[in-house]
Amino acid sequence: MKRTVLSVSPLVLALTLSACNGADQENAADRDGAQSAGAPAPAAAGTTAPAGPDGVQPMDPGAVDAASFSTDAASTTDRSPAILRAQVLLDRARFSPGVIDGTMGENVRQAIAAFERANDLPVDGQLDEAVFNKLTQLDNRPALAEYTIAEQDLRGPFVETIPDDLEAQGRLPVLAYTSPLELLAERFHMTEEALQALNPNVDFRRAGQTILVAALAPDQLPGAVTLIEVDKAERAVRVYGEGRKLLAFYPATIGSSVLPTPGGEMAVKGVAPEPTYTFDPKKINSGAADKVVKVAAGPNNPVGSVWIDLTKDTYGIHGTPGPRFIGKTASSGCVRLTNWDAEELAAQVKPGVRVVFLERSKPI
Repeated sequence: MKRTVLSVSPLVLALTLSACNGADQENAADRDGAQSAGAPAPAAAGTTAPAGPDGVQPMDPGAVDAASFSTDAASTTDRSPAILRAQVLLDRARFSPGVIDGTMGENVRQAIAAFERANDLPVDGQLDEAVFNKLTQLDNRPALAEYTIAEQDLRGPFVETIPDDLEAQGRLPVLAYTSPLELLAERFHMTEEALQALNPNVDFRRAGQTILVAALAPDQLPGAVTLIEVDKAERAVRVYGEGRKLLAFYPATIGSSVLPTPGGEMAVKGVAPEPTYTFDPKKINSGAADKVVKVAAGPNNPVGSVWIDLTKDTYGIHGTPGPRFIGKTASSGCVRLTNWDAEELAAQVKPGVRVVFLERSKPI
């Protein structure tokens, strides 16, 4: 369910999205390099069970909530119950690890470093015993929860596939999810493979089934936003409230050296939920299309499910159709977050909130 947020005028929105090209390197990577829902995923650490019919190695749900720190769990490149538990706890503490997949990665390391800094721990971005113990001391609730697939989860609309080509996207009536599995995975901040690993042999197209999902915090920041810092070096967004209290830390995709994210200071101009996207080759030379293309709204829209308009014309903070690639590729100058992080931020910002772009990381 999307939040109710402030709206900007359609004209301003169209002009803004004309220059912030969401259909760039990240989307290409999402279509070409990501594991599909049916592709084999890494095995869970210590798991020898055969892969299910969807090709994903099952994970013992009981092992997630029972997981404790071990050097093996922290160093494995496989999907691990301990890492999945840590990711859920970081997410609930508002230190977003990006997408919850049960594996270590740069976004998790950044979230851990921000958590360490905020909790007076040595800052190295490593999942060590001190970090794991602090996470579980602050929040010892289960990392997983039950959810029953509802009829409304299956109503769609869904689209069979999202084409890579921007002009082909422009011919779709809606940039919706491609399946109930994708919808549910994003709702619970997870990859489709992690959701399948916890629920082997489940048909996500059938209502009434009870599945296990990440147990998330309420989707509202604990206070109004007074300052947003975009750390270009760290590829992250830090959100502050009154008294410079850190409200949230998000991994982010920012611009490249060719199409850089601007520096200096801006402010929030307004917020638009479910934005349409207009590409204008006269405003951005990315080669995505050679004519003006208008793309319908939807979570798989090039700028995702929400747009936070900034006072510098054509720039904004927005969502993405490829959450697993946040922080791993480059944008065309705007700041891209996962849809759920962008929505959480959008719900608590008002026009006039300062947005400061940092060239170098500054400790909190």
